[in-house]
Amino acid sequence: MRALLRSALRGAAAGAAGTTALNAATYLDMVVRGRPESGTPTQTVEQLADRAHLTVPGEGEARDHRVEALGALSGLVTGVAVGALLGLARAAGWRPGPVGGSLAAAAVALVGANGPMTALGITDPRTWTGVDWASDLVPHLAYGVVTGAVLDGLDDGR
Repeated sequence: MRALLRSALRGAAAGAAGTTALNAATYLDMVVRGRPESGTPTQTVEQLADRAHLTVPGEGEARDHRVEALGALSGLVTGVAVGALLGLARAAGWRPGPVGGSLAAAAVALVGANGPMTALGITDPRTWTGVDWASDLVPHLAYGVVTGAVLDGLDDGR
């Protein structure tokens, strides 16, 4: 049990590092292209709160800021949780190698981030342009590379 917890914590640390890389790639894209931040995380929070019959407290700007913060926090939670899951998979003996591990981390994070938004009807990847796909794939690949590298580096015996 202790080994599983240690593996999950290693994975969570790797996921946190990967999330930092994803955020950096996203913000760099915003700087280079002068594009605004995505509104999909806040829309997701709004829809999930509505479906769960929950109310985000506050009014006006205070509530808007809370919803925005919850959207950002959901991305952090997703990245750390994906890393923890990958850490547990490694504890079970899954060792895909650097490229396979990076691609798997990117793919799971991509589905973990976009799956709920797609299921809620907030976005539809089938309608995305090439630029839209690049804006989403590049940060998730950064996540995968960093998460995979940190997981490799944290393996026992290194």
